[in-house]
This record gives sequence, structure tokens and C-alpha cells, in this order.
Amino acid sequence: MALVTVTGCAAGEPAGDAGGSGPEKVRINVGTIPVLDTAPLQIAVEKGLFKKQGLDVTLSTLAGGAEAIPKLKGGSLDVSFGNYVSFFGAHAKGVIDLKIVSDGFQSAPRTHTIMVAKDSPIQGVADLKGRTIAVNTKRNIATMLAQVAAKTHGIEFDEDKSFVEFPFPEMEGVLKAGTADAVVVVEPFGTFIGRSIGARLLWDLSQGPTADFPIAGYAVTSEFAKANPRTVAAFQQAMAEAKALAADRANVVAVLPKYTKITADAAADLAIGGFPTTLDATRLQRVTDTMRESGLLDETLDVRDLIVAGT
Repeated sequence: MALVTVTGCAAGEPAGDAGGSGPEKVRINVGTIPVLDTAPLQIAVEKGLFKKQGLDVTLSTLAGGAEAIPKLKGGSLDVSFGNYVSFFGAHAKGVIDLKIVSDGFQSAPRTHTIMVAKDSPIQGVADLKGRTIAVNTKRNIATMLAQVAAKTHGIEFDEDKSFVEFPFPEMEGVLKAGTADAVVVVEPFGTFIGRSIGARLLWDLSQGPTADFPIAGYAVTSEFAKANPRTVAAFQQAMAEAKALAADRANVVAVLPKYTKITADAAADLAIGGFPTTLDATRLQRVTDTMRESGLLDETLDVRDLIVAGT
């Protein structure tokens, strides 16, 4: 597990401020993933924005968003980045009682795409009927976005038969070997396989009903939010400042090579989504409504109950 520590207090174990105006818990563990979406978190580290808010932050690198749920529940993470489909699904099933404390990332043109091999006979989404599509995780955000695209084209994918699982770094090999007829990828992988094997964009998943779609955010347990409101507020303030900086593409491009395997040259050409500075229940409700329509939720979930509004 990779760790990065940002110190915001004197040497030794930082003390909280249970009865004062500072954070109740100064030292917090934050789960992250080395992807484009977490650029503001890295900017907050680099610019000392957590230290400015009196926080001593340790970043713990996760293999994927699903890993965040048990670690938040078990207390080894205080805050974690993760995609909303995983968070809302776990909350709805009673696996964990979550609160969203900061928005993270929303899609933009070319950030989430369906791609096919250069010489594939598939020319449109409708041609994917009866075909196999590779996704990083079944019954999650990739399959949900693909289902919305299918519905737009008058077809439907079978969650069990249409999709196969492969990690994003293996998607190039999947297309080259013909293991699947199409792949759902996110940046930087879309750009990479387009360059390396001439993979062709079949459908941009950030358009129509999923344009500017909320993808991921930062969550805590309800118990943590209740016990540490000022700690949460300090985290929110640091992230708001970082996301304001991330609105300048140059800041994102500059930080990406420092925590991912994306080179500076590649970073300059990537499609970059948005980093919302505020939590908007109406925006996030789009996710749960789409999950319900796609069969990923049995009942409607009111996002307003899961949001900790920023100060």
C-alpha cells in the first residue's frame, strides 16, 4: 500500500480539538486511487491545503473503489474516494451507512467511452446486440453507462451474458486478441489504446442522458461524520480549494505524472472531466435514478439523506 503523509502539526501524535474550533481528529487516513479523477486530492497534498486546515493526512492507495467499503467500515480509512455506484449500492444494501462529504469527478466528452478494434465490423451501438463487452467491473458504473447507451439505441444488454471483466490495463490485449467485441474504458486508457493499436471510438458515454454525469466522490461513515463535524468541514474546505485550482487544466496536467504512470506528454492530450466544488443533491440524484432504471437498485434512494453539506 502506498502512503503519502501531509503533516499539519508538530512532531508526535497530533491531538484533536474535541472542545475547540479546530478538527476533532487531526490525523486522518484517506483512501485514493491513482487515476485522473483524484487530481484535486493530489493538488491539495502538493499545495499544503490540508495543512492549512489543520489536518495531518495520510493517503492510502487502493487497488479499486470496492476496497474502500470494508476499510471505511472497519475504521482503517476515515475518508475515501470511490465511484458513486459502489457507494450508493453498498449503502442501499445496508452494507455500510455512508455520508458523501465531497464531490469528486464528473464525466466529459471522451472520459468514458466504448471502443472497438480498428478493423472491427461493428459500426454502432446497435451492432453490439448479442456481442461481448469488456468492463472493469460488472454491475457497476461501466455496465450502467453501457446500458443507458444501449437503451438509447433500442437494445438491451444482459448483465450476466453481455459483459466480461478485465482490468483497464488489459483492455488493449482484449481487443487485439478478440477476447471481447468491444471495451468500456476511461481515460487515460481510451487515449492509450487509440494511439497504440488504432482502437476506434464507437460511442462516447458522456452524452445525452449521461452527459456531465457524476462519477465519483469522497465518503465517510455516518458515525465518523457525526463524531467529527469540524474534521469533515476542514477536509471539505481543503478539497474545495483544490478543485478550484483543478479548474485550470494546466494544474491537472502538471500533477498527473507525479502520482500515476501517465507521462507529461500523454497527460497533455487526455480528455479531462470536471471537478465540482460543491455537493448538489439534484446532480447526484441522477446517479441513483439511473441505477434504479438499470436494475442496480431495487428501490429509489434519496441522495439528500447521504450528503454532508459543505460549510
